[in-house]
Amino acid sequence: MGSIDEEVSLLEVEESLVQEELKLYAEDGSIDIRGNPPLKQKTGNWKACPFIFANECCERLAYYGIAKNLITYFTNELHETNVAAARHVMTWQGTCYITPLAGALIADSYWGRYWTIVCFSAIYFIGLVVLTLSASVPGLKPEECIGSLCPPATTVQSTFLFSGLYLIALGTGGIKPCVSSFGADQFDKTDPNERVRKASFFNWFYFTTNIGSFVSSTFLFWVQENCGWELGFLIPTVFMGLATISFFFGTPLYRFQKPRGSPITRVCQVLVAAYRKPNLKVSEENNTLLFETCDMMNSSNDGNCKIEHTDEEAIAEPFIDPWKLCTVTQVEEVKILLRLFPIWASGIIFSVLHSQIYTLFVQQGRSMKRNIGSFEIPPATLGMFDTASVLVFVPIYDRLIVPFVRRFTGLAKGFTELQRMGIGLFVSVLSLTSAAIVETVRLQLARDLDLVGSGDTVPLTIFWQIPQYFLMGTAGVFFFVGRIEFFYEQSPDSMRSLCSAWVLLTSTLGNYSSSMIITLVAYLSGKDSWIPSDNINKGHLDYFFWLLVCLGCVNIPVFIFFSVKYTHKKV
Repeated sequence: MGSIDEEVSLLEVEESLVQEELKLYAEDGSIDIRGNPPLKQKTGNWKACPFIFANECCERLAYYGIAKNLITYFTNELHETNVAAARHVMTWQGTCYITPLAGALIADSYWGRYWTIVCFSAIYFIGLVVLTLSASVPGLKPEECIGSLCPPATTVQSTFLFSGLYLIALGTGGIKPCVSSFGADQFDKTDPNERVRKASFFNWFYFTTNIGSFVSSTFLFWVQENCGWELGFLIPTVFMGLATISFFFGTPLYRFQKPRGSPITRVCQVLVAAYRKPNLKVSEENNTLLFETCDMMNSSNDGNCKIEHTDEEAIAEPFIDPWKLCTVTQVEEVKILLRLFPIWASGIIFSVLHSQIYTLFVQQGRSMKRNIGSFEIPPATLGMFDTASVLVFVPIYDRLIVPFVRRFTGLAKGFTELQRMGIGLFVSVLSLTSAAIVETVRLQLARDLDLVGSGDTVPLTIFWQIPQYFLMGTAGVFFFVGRIEFFYEQSPDSMRSLCSAWVLLTSTLGNYSSSMIITLVAYLSGKDSWIPSDNINKGHLDYFFWLLVCLGCVNIPVFIFFSVKYTHKKV
């Protein structure tokens, strides 16, 4: 008996030691740079994040340093018309939000997020070098104007310039959909403590994004306007080089997720297999048994449980054609994407409201008093308050609001991701409400002072716009960060980069939708347009802002409806 008890005791001790050893390693399927299970004390977590944050901050500084003032470069240096310049900039920016789909597919299917970021960062850097050369080498840029005669860019000059710009657009395609997901991969989802830190990671990731945006919107724009475009483009190039080096130096500390094959192919296989068997039914009893069995099988993460309802021909085949018979995991992935779609679509309306920062908010500010002594404030500069609100509010949210709300909700992250997104939608409506009220007051002053016909600026200080910018920045802290975290957590593991790219499409669709709404409003409002092309004192920009308020108010209950219906299920 004693010997048996001793053997049992030894087995318990050995099992305990094995469990303790397992806790030393991440258990989410990640690996380290050598392909081994990563030690928690030496990899991932916050120790890996500074390199990722530095990469994101420098890359965003480079991107916004080019994007936000590019139209000025086209008109002043390339001597293009406002229409042609706007068309080139919009096309390029649209491309920057479409290429992430390609980068995400490569990351999820073949290279993984790490190598996709590294390779596309190199492409990004080359594009910036080409762009800098196009602004620096005399033969690669148009000659300066002689009086009113401004020679246009030659074919060679335009080709060189656009080669640089579209290499940058391609580079963004591999970074934007991967870097936030790669950062979140550094936290073990099976560890409760690391899950809490992951929620905080998304807050600080968005914070570093806006640091880059803030620096580019202030210091870098001043350099471009006052010190020349050669230096104005060289600085983003240097920072992109630093971004790439910073990311590469963190390699020994990273945790890596292996690519799991083409997500698009798997989705198409499910749709084709479903199309081939539209009338095939399965009993509820068998369906329940199937999923219980699959849950046990999938605990090993092989994902090879097959759908039971099939035809005899497929069962008889030694090789199962995935275009006829799919795994339960594949079917569940498609169902998750369908459930995510209404939540995704709500972001389009938010982007419509958010896009006013760079368009009509600027036009509104241009017709207000902008002087401080002899200094005239550029109306676009007030966009810095959008960024400043993020830099102020993220630490407040992470350190004060989350601990306070946690007492009532019992959630480690305070709010759920969907609750956070809903708050962001509400605050964005408050921003447009503030803009509408300011515009109503501005137009009334224009009428009282008889400034409608002349189109002169109204003696209402531009600083009245600060609340609408600040509220929109606060809305971004809730909505954008909540959305990044939500789609990372809820998207299938094998599709995280693709879903991140899918989310970025809402920005493109939001800008396109905003343009379409403006065009439609201008057409329907006829001669006395709400948004005149030259003198907005003659129009009713306040009506347009109130229209957007109504659109946002419709979006909120629709979002709430689908949020309540949404079921959190991962595969």
